[in-house]
Amino acid sequence: MPLARLHAPFDHPDWLFELKYDGFRALAYVDNGNVQLISRKGNVYKSFAKLCTALAQTLSPAVLDGEIVHLGSDGRPQFYDLLRGRSPQQFVAFDVLWHDGRDLRNHPLIERKKILRRIVPKETPSLLYSDYIEAHGVAMFRRVCEMDLEGI
Repeated sequence: MPLARLHAPFDHPDWLFELKYDGFRALAYVDNGNVQLISRKGNVYKSFAKLCTALAQTLSPAVLDGEIVHLGSDGRPQFYDLLRGRSPQQFVAFDVLWHDGRDLRNHPLIERKKILRRIVPKETPSLLYSDYIEAHGVAMFRRVCEMDLEGI
């Protein structure tokens, strides 16, 4: 299907678009100075102890949804370097499911993104906030393809 035919339904003004990072999807459970990174299948990632320690020093109790990545010097995710255990590793957070004693899963995504933006420190190398754009999804998709990134 030509991209032009996809334009109208994929540029809805109420939709959010964000980069897809090439890494390991994980939930970060932060509580009492401890962090566990859990896979989609419910397994604890044990090979990211340094990242867990860094996240524990950065965050108050929360459950974040995101991606464990290794970013190259150009800022692009380097999946094979992540597989090889190269440091540093980062957690790119794109959603907050629980924070400050509140279950946020029933809140609108845009509201959760605003909360996430507030709780992720701006100058933390181990924890990154995945920003979004509203509408313009086709233009973003084209640019991501040009840059040979993972997707949106």
